[in-house]
Amino acid sequence: MKFISIWILGASLLGFGASGLRAQNSPAAEPAALADLLNEAEKNNPQLQAARHAWQSAKQVPTQVSTLPDPQAMLQQMNVGSPRPFAGYTNSDFAYLGIGGSQDLPYPGKLRLKGEIAQKEADATQQKYESLRRTLRADLKMACFQSAYLAKRQNILDEDAQLLQQIEQAADSRYRNGFGNQQEVLQAQLERTKLLREINRNQLEQGKVQAALKNLLNRSQTSTDIETFALSESAPVYSFEQLLAQAKTGNPDLAGMQKMVERQGLQVDLAKKDFYPDFNVQYMWERTDPTQFRAYYMLSVGVRVPIYHGRKQRPELAQAEAEQLRARSELQAQSQQVAAELRTYFVTTQQISELLKIHREGLSPQSRSAFQAALVAYQSNKQDFQALLAAFLDVLRLDEEYWQNVSEHETAVARLEQITGLLLR
Repeated sequence: MKFISIWILGASLLGFGASGLRAQNSPAAEPAALADLLNEAEKNNPQLQAARHAWQSAKQVPTQVSTLPDPQAMLQQMNVGSPRPFAGYTNSDFAYLGIGGSQDLPYPGKLRLKGEIAQKEADATQQKYESLRRTLRADLKMACFQSAYLAKRQNILDEDAQLLQQIEQAADSRYRNGFGNQQEVLQAQLERTKLLREINRNQLEQGKVQAALKNLLNRSQTSTDIETFALSESAPVYSFEQLLAQAKTGNPDLAGMQKMVERQGLQVDLAKKDFYPDFNVQYMWERTDPTQFRAYYMLSVGVRVPIYHGRKQRPELAQAEAEQLRARSELQAQSQQVAAELRTYFVTTQQISELLKIHREGLSPQSRSAFQAALVAYQSNKQDFQALLAAFLDVLRLDEEYWQNVSEHETAVARLEQITGLLLR
């Protein structure tokens, strides 16, 4: 009777532990649609908002740098014989009052190039925003897939608890009838305790995923937990060649680096323009005694001559050319990186799809049939306890493995969507 009491205590502990852990969570709302969560993240995520503001800010630069410098207005007055302003204006032929203005004029083409450079930088900033937007969407999808997997795993653990209860009852019945031994009953109770441990771990992981989801959505960590959609396998219809072609034209990281290559090309052109002089135009109106002299009109043209080529312009050009080569190399490296990641995720989806088919058509039904056969044989004293326990553990492991593979498959699909910009689900 001591063993029966231990069994009842273990069963009560498992039921209390599972229900207690569920009670500690915030009450879940109705399952949220993925599209709604994605829209909420794009609207509320502060990192994405910051990237959007950075892009809007960069768009304001081209007109600033491509516009002429502000003109300078001047007022001149010279006295003779007195330090007071405008004194002695009529008592000397050298006293005068002058009004004029000046304008700096960069060499033709410099302002245009500066504007185009700033526009390329704004375009690159836009691509950074798009890259962050896609990363946010992919991260949110993966968190949802993980949450859905953990919810499914919780259901599996609950169902397997019922199977384990059948094993315990069979072991207890055999022991009371004199066919089993104490070790079988204690082993069944140990597996129940291990199952309780797995339920605790599953709840812990679910709490971590909930924290990540709320962070991505910019929700309060004290808000209601997010119940995600049911996990299911998608079936992308694109070939690797089609995905690669789309990535080459639609990947924001590649597009942003291409804009930087173009920017550095314009920077080289601007460095070459710096070998040419800039100008300054000044116009003055001067007036002495109007009763005796006519007004003076003076036009001046200044030239800023770049005479230190060896110390300024040539190093500037060499720097711009080196930066251009660096940008091209980085673009090539990023292209290879994108192609490698795309291949990795594509192969992952293909191979996991095959694994899931093997699970559905072979492993899962076979493991359950084997467990049921082992249970009947054990109850009929035709099989030992260890064989029955092994069959049960196969059911538990294969069920968890199937849904984990589904989660990994959808994670790889989400990464393919992030790289290509296509909707594959």
